[in-house]
Amino acid sequence: MTAITGLTEQLSATTLLRFATAGSVDDGKSTLVGRLLHDSKSILTDQLEAVEAASLKRGQEAPDLALLTDGLRAEREQGITIDVAYRYFATTRRRFILADTPGHVQYTRNMVTGASTAELAVVLVDARNGVVEQTRRHAAVAALLRVPHVVLAVNKMDLVEYAEPVFAAIAEEFTAYAASLGVPEITAIPISALAGDNVVEPSANMDWYGGPTVLEHLETVPVSHDLASCKARFPVQYVIRPQTAEHPDYRGYAGQIASGALRVGEAVTVLPSGRTSTITGIDALGEAVDIAWAPQSVTVTLADDLDISRGDLIAPSGTAPATTQDVEATVCHVADQPLTVGQRVLLKHTTRTVKAIVKEIPSRLTLDDLSQHPDPGQLVANDIGRVKVRTAEPLALDAYRDSRRTGSFLLIDPADGTTLAAGMAGDSFAAEAVQAVADDEGWDF
Repeated sequence: MTAITGLTEQLSATTLLRFATAGSVDDGKSTLVGRLLHDSKSILTDQLEAVEAASLKRGQEAPDLALLTDGLRAEREQGITIDVAYRYFATTRRRFILADTPGHVQYTRNMVTGASTAELAVVLVDARNGVVEQTRRHAAVAALLRVPHVVLAVNKMDLVEYAEPVFAAIAEEFTAYAASLGVPEITAIPISALAGDNVVEPSANMDWYGGPTVLEHLETVPVSHDLASCKARFPVQYVIRPQTAEHPDYRGYAGQIASGALRVGEAVTVLPSGRTSTITGIDALGEAVDIAWAPQSVTVTLADDLDISRGDLIAPSGTAPATTQDVEATVCHVADQPLTVGQRVLLKHTTRTVKAIVKEIPSRLTLDDLSQHPDPGQLVANDIGRVKVRTAEPLALDAYRDSRRTGSFLLIDPADGTTLAAGMAGDSFAAEAVQAVADDEGWDF
């Protein structure tokens, strides 16, 4: 019991990093994930024994670490499951949630799913092939989703004799491309996932490289939880009214703080009604506190008896977002059925779900060359495009560039509840960045 308590305290004291892996088919992504888990001592003994046994049957002397993810890959090949695999591991310095996304071009929507909550993306490149179309596609998706940190892992360096010029050329090309799309931070690391070079341990074969290993970078990259700079947003999930003799007039609003911090005594505005009040109490885990911050789940009480229900948003009066019924956004279409102009949908934003209609699809983005195709009429699976939606009720939407949580939404089929598209409000993919890349490459659109 003491050991469990100690481990719990240790894990609670470390930060959490959500990151996603992406790469073309056969770039070695599965081997990298396996190597990370193996060398960080995050594999159970029976799992390792199963991998060793399977490797021996294939005639391999060393365990094939890619087999740690082959179960899911087999499901993809059989058409049983096409989804993102999440893996959890921890070191003494940090906890990790890894979203292992598919590499095939037809699964772009799955990378969007995996990277939507990630604070870092690892993009693999085969050192023999360099930057290819799928690499550019993954960089564009990372930029679209505003992933703050991108790692370029130039893999299979052992197959190019650990040559520094090969790594330097690939790193320069990718960094220039990703930076032109607006990716704020790019770190290039030369690795061999198969041999373990620069994954967890520094490589003796690349003494010309003086940067961090992949794991070291994952453990030390800043996690963007700067709550002081975030605007507070509190979507109401549940209204608590016990109506007991002890608390006949109690009315509390429960939910998870999406961003920023709430303070007792702070003037707040309730949206979409626009009514104002003051926070009189905050309850966190059964204790009264003066301040609470994201992502804590709390119950808030207000000085005034307002008409507040699930789906309303409480925000400080000075930084409350404007409400609108006309939503313009970039969406990634994730359903097999197309999204068409005039289609009636449900729009889910935080805890609020409203009826809506697709008024216009102005353009579709081709990730191969970042060209914009005007008025496509519809979006099909894996398409990314601009849409204009009219909602039946006002929404308190932030721009996605300001808040990935309250600037995002889902479009849902009202008939069967199928998720149709994931949306990012506002100009989330800067048109000027796309045009800059087009000018550099000589594209004409």
